[in-house]
Amino acid sequence: MSGQVVAVARDGAHRFAKPLATEITLLAGLGVAGDAHAGVTVQHRSRVAQDPRQPNLRQLHLIQAELFEELTAAGFQVAPGELGENVTTRGIDLLGLPVGTLLRLGDAAVVEVTGLRNPCRQIERWQPGLLAAVLGRDAAGRLVRKAGIMGVVLAGGTVRPGDAVVVDLPPPPHRPLGPV
Repeated sequence: MSGQVVAVARDGAHRFAKPLATEITLLAGLGVAGDAHAGVTVQHRSRVAQDPRQPNLRQLHLIQAELFEELTAAGFQVAPGELGENVTTRGIDLLGLPVGTLLRLGDAAVVEVTGLRNPCRQIERWQPGLLAAVLGRDAAGRLVRKAGIMGVVLAGGTVRPGDAVVVDLPPPPHRPLGPV
C-alpha cells in the first residue's frame, strides 16, 4: 500500500493552523524540527497541564487530503495545514491503519502510527460546524474521529510534497486506532 505526500507544514508556536513549507525535517524520537509539538515528552498544552512527563505519542500529525474534499462537499473550506497537521497525504486510508503501522516518508523518514487525533473545540472556533463534520458515527453508532492520525518518528529525514508514502502493516492481529 502506498500514497503520496501532498503538503507539509510546521509552526514554532502553538497556533491552530500551521503554515505550509517546501519541506520539513523529521527528527528521530522528537518530531518535526522547528515545530512547537516536537519533543520526547508531550508538547500539546492541554496534555502538558495534565502531566508534562507523558511520552509524546503525538510528534507528527497526518491527515488525508480526501478529508478536505469531503469537507468541501459539506460546505467548508479547508486546505492543507489549516487543521494543524504536519503532513497531508493522498491515496492511503490513514484512519483505517492499525496501531504500529510504519509509514515510510520520502527517502529516509519512518513514522510509527500511534493513534487518532482527538478533534478539539478549536476546530469549532475556527469554522462553526466543522467539529461535527470531522466527527461521525459508523453503522454500529460508534464515534468516528476523522481529523487525522498521530505518530512518533523512528527514523529522521526530509519530507517534501510529492514524496512517496509507503505503508508497512504490523504483524496480525491488528489493533484499531484509538485517540491519543
